[in-house]
Amino acid sequence: MRLQTLEIKGFKSFANQTIIHFNEDVIGVVGPNGAGKSNLVDAIRWVLGEQKSKDLRLDKMSDVIFNGTKKRKAGGVAYVALTFENTKNLLPTEYQTVTIARYLYRSGESEYRLNNVVCRLKDIRSLFLDTGIGSNSYAIIALNMVEDILADKENARRKMFEQAAGISKYKTRKAETLNKLNATQADLDRVEDLLFEIEGNLKTLEKQARRTKRYFDLKEQYKDLSIQLSVIKIKDLKESYQSLSSRIEQEHDVYRSLDVKIRQLEADLEALKQKHLDKEKSLSDFQRTMNELISNIRTAENDKKIIEQKQEFLSQNKKNTENRLKVNEERIVTLTESSKHHASELKKVEVAEKLLQEELTQANEHLDKIQSGHGSTKDALDQIMQGHRAKQNELVAIEKSLVVNDTNRQSAVRELEKVEEQIRNRSEEYRAIEKSLEELNGRLEAQLQLIGKLESEELERQVARAHLEEQEDQLNRALNDINRQHDAKQHEYDLIKNLVDKLEGFPDSIKFLNKSDQWAKNVPLLSDLIYCSENYRIAIENYLEPYLNHYVVDTMADAAVAIKLLSNAQKGRANFFVLEAFSDIMPSATPLDQAELAIQVVEVEEKYRRVVDYLLHNVYIVDSPDGLDVTYADSEVTILSVDGQFIRRKHSVAGGSVGLFEGKKLGRKKYLKKLEEVLKELKAKAEKKESKLDEINDKLSLLEEAEDGQELDLERKRVEELKREEVYLKSRQEHFQDLKTGTDASIHDLQNRLEILGSEEIILKEKIEVLRVEVEKEHEEMVSVDHSFTEIATKLANQNALVNQKNIELIKHQASKQSIEREEAYNRQQTQDLKRQLEEDANAIIEIEKEHEELNQKWSGLDTALRSYYEVRKSQESDLSGLEQSYYEARGEISALEDQIRITHRKQNDQQQLINELKDTFNEVKFKMSNVGERLKIEFAIDLQELLKEHEPDLEVNLEELDAKVEKLRGRIQNYGEINPMALEAYDEMLERYESICAQRDDITEARDSLMETIKEIENTATERFMEAFEQVRANFIEVFRSLFTEDDNCDLILLEPEAPLTSGIEIIAKPKGKRPKTLSQLSGGEKTLTAIALLFGLYLLKPAPFCIFDEVDAPLDDSNIEKFNNIIRNFSSRSQFIIVTHNKLTMAAVNVIYGVYMEEQGVSNVSQVDFRSFSHTSLLEVTK
Repeated sequence: MRLQTLEIKGFKSFANQTIIHFNEDVIGVVGPNGAGKSNLVDAIRWVLGEQKSKDLRLDKMSDVIFNGTKKRKAGGVAYVALTFENTKNLLPTEYQTVTIARYLYRSGESEYRLNNVVCRLKDIRSLFLDTGIGSNSYAIIALNMVEDILADKENARRKMFEQAAGISKYKTRKAETLNKLNATQADLDRVEDLLFEIEGNLKTLEKQARRTKRYFDLKEQYKDLSIQLSVIKIKDLKESYQSLSSRIEQEHDVYRSLDVKIRQLEADLEALKQKHLDKEKSLSDFQRTMNELISNIRTAENDKKIIEQKQEFLSQNKKNTENRLKVNEERIVTLTESSKHHASELKKVEVAEKLLQEELTQANEHLDKIQSGHGSTKDALDQIMQGHRAKQNELVAIEKSLVVNDTNRQSAVRELEKVEEQIRNRSEEYRAIEKSLEELNGRLEAQLQLIGKLESEELERQVARAHLEEQEDQLNRALNDINRQHDAKQHEYDLIKNLVDKLEGFPDSIKFLNKSDQWAKNVPLLSDLIYCSENYRIAIENYLEPYLNHYVVDTMADAAVAIKLLSNAQKGRANFFVLEAFSDIMPSATPLDQAELAIQVVEVEEKYRRVVDYLLHNVYIVDSPDGLDVTYADSEVTILSVDGQFIRRKHSVAGGSVGLFEGKKLGRKKYLKKLEEVLKELKAKAEKKESKLDEINDKLSLLEEAEDGQELDLERKRVEELKREEVYLKSRQEHFQDLKTGTDASIHDLQNRLEILGSEEIILKEKIEVLRVEVEKEHEEMVSVDHSFTEIATKLANQNALVNQKNIELIKHQASKQSIEREEAYNRQQTQDLKRQLEEDANAIIEIEKEHEELNQKWSGLDTALRSYYEVRKSQESDLSGLEQSYYEARGEISALEDQIRITHRKQNDQQQLINELKDTFNEVKFKMSNVGERLKIEFAIDLQELLKEHEPDLEVNLEELDAKVEKLRGRIQNYGEINPMALEAYDEMLERYESICAQRDDITEARDSLMETIKEIENTATERFMEAFEQVRANFIEVFRSLFTEDDNCDLILLEPEAPLTSGIEIIAKPKGKRPKTLSQLSGGEKTLTAIALLFGLYLLKPAPFCIFDEVDAPLDDSNIEKFNNIIRNFSSRSQFIIVTHNKLTMAAVNVIYGVYMEEQGVSNVSQVDFRSFSHTSLLEVTK
């Protein structure tokens, strides 16, 4: 396979499309610094899939796109294509020419193409896998990479060796397998987590399913018993139905026979009545005539009595009218005499009035004279009178206040009496309320006692339930603790088992012997033989640390076999205790104060006791070495501190901190057995707790079924009603109490008010007395001031009094005159009225007498008629007796028949009632049958007819007991509480899912084991191929190194970890003649380059790459070494193409074709080809040494 062309466009400085043909074996690339030579190498790396921008000397990958210049704009895409000739079919494809291309757009999009077909980077890398071609392969070497190879930076040497050995695909497969293994392990972890979660949910669902199953079992039992009860009931009801039906028919027959009998009797009665119809008619007619006569007699008697009453009324009326006539006549006489008296009196009054008019005129004239003399003295007394009037006004005001006070006091007294009356009226109602409250309290106390009894029973149930729930919680907590302990111990068991299986902490030699089929599998390690408690484990393990990796074998031959196996396999060393060498019994150790013999705290099988006795002879364990007797310091005694931080021997002391994982290596296998026993015990405990938990759940279910809060709630409601009534009565009582308190306060206020009014009355009376005295004094003072004025005033007063008296007398006479005139007018009116009444009464007497005469005549007629009626009645009564006797005899026969008919009717009615009762019972039976059918249809969706076809009634079952069982089951179902009806289905689904996931876990575990086997196979194959390649490269390296230096120079390649070649580092030893460098860094630059070249060509000899690119790797070399470098390239050019980027003229002279890289335009690289083979004077290119 050869490289044909490189096509570049828009990549870094190559803005224009540039095509380079690689038709020769050795191609050189030259040009000034910065022209873009290394960009060609970067282009090849980039198109081969380089992803690290720093390896391409970029900040970011988008910088590979041409960034533009002053004259050119930036490119939009970077494009590189490599074309290979695949004539030897080195590439796994049928194409003879293979072109790979890579595009990167400014938008960030990129794509790879294979023969112009879009593909993935993975496809390109797979195509060139193990061909030596790649972006990071040893086929492309730059100067800085030489230093990296020698410094083994980022495992550069190993990568090159792996590429040359062709184990990259194995590493890739291993990486992929490891990824799959990690994914499988992650899946396994997820599955384990899922199983853990499902297990928790499964337990909860199992409980719910168990409870639901119990509920469904109860329902199924209830259904079976209900069906059985229904079948029996239907049987009984059918029998009752048939019995009632036949009896109803019988009773109907009886009823019909009674109906026939009644009709027969009614016909006989009708015939008998027809037979005695004439007698009855004669009697009826005679009775009718007799009744008419008696009616006439009664009418006449009544009319006679009415006439007599009217006559009596008229006589009384006439008498009253005559008396009134007499009285009115007397009054007329009296009124006439009174009128005469009034006339005489009127004349006297008129004379007296005239005299009084004259006397009054004279008195007024004299008064005017006195008043004219009185005016001069009046002004002097005005002032005194004004003060007198003020006192009088004050006196009047106080008297008025006294009257008001008296009025208020009387009002208060009346209000007080009213309030006291209200209190008396309310007392009886208050006593009635107290009596009602007393009765209510008795009822309430009895009700509370009943509730107390019910609550105590409920409390006992609740206490029992709480106790059971507490036990359930305790059992759950204990079960959770046991499960946690079990999980912890299980994890610890798994961890220790994993450590034991993988022999973690043991060297490879132990692991090798343990896996070897050529050595005994049952040979134990010392660490597996010894077991001790945790208190001493760290101390014993730290002391026995050097011996824990020792095998304990029976004979020397067993140890020799193991040693030979290790030697042949180059797997290191191992140590052995040989039991047959421990024939002597160790002497007993001397006890020490404050110390404990180490041999006494360990457990070991008797077979291996001598080995342990030997190792722990004179070894003691102390809590603290500080207080130990110093006399033992130089003895053969070894002292261990119990915490493992101190070990003191005869000639040495060791100690320090204790690691976190110390104490975990000793007695692993024995500890595993103990853990197995502990796990079994914990499992047994958990099962026991679960069994107890089931028992408690059953008891709780029984308690839940026994709970009946309806009766307690009903009694509580009754108590609430009684309490509400009590509150109502108490509120009324409090209302009356408040009313009484208010009335008492009102009485108290009224009494206080009366006292205040009384005291105010006394004060007012005292003021009145004082003011009256003062008024009297002022009056006396006024009189004494001016006696003359008083005399004038007296005269004036007397004259005024005289005038007033005359006026009064005149008024009296005038009033007397008016009164007489009014009386006279009244007498005249009365007289006229009485005369008119006299006329009316006289006429009334005449009418009365006339009417009285008419009534006498009517009475006489009625009396005559009555006498005749009496005679007729007497004669007809004897005839009526004979007719009645004959009639009643016939009537007796009819009555007998009617009684018989009535009795028969009663029997018929009783029979009808019996039939109706039977029909009601019959309908009730039908309803019960229908009810049974409907209940079966509603509750169980069972058709009654189908049920009766399939089930026969069990006659031996006690119906009452069966009914009681059904009712009890119904009560249990109703009181069962809430269930999860989907729990059974969910449990089955989750159990199925759990089993499915367990199967998946097993499949994943199997897949994991298979992947681990695959990894092991890959490692074995890769190791074998790597070692073959390494030995061949090592020989090639030595040969090439000596060809570049001298035959006497030394070099070598060494694996730093030969037991793990796939991960081991590779050490390069290069010792040019006369030098003994400790490291490669002490070599000169040229020596380093030649060493690196020797290594590269050692790899090329093993697996030559189709082409090799050297980017200025010859820069550190001098001319002589350049010649060697050119010679080796010339020798290898038949196997591989070489593309050399160089500045060295000797190297330029050695190549076949040179491509010159230059920048005709600033920032834009171009390429120009020069073929030296066309020159005839090759000496021009020779270099003088």
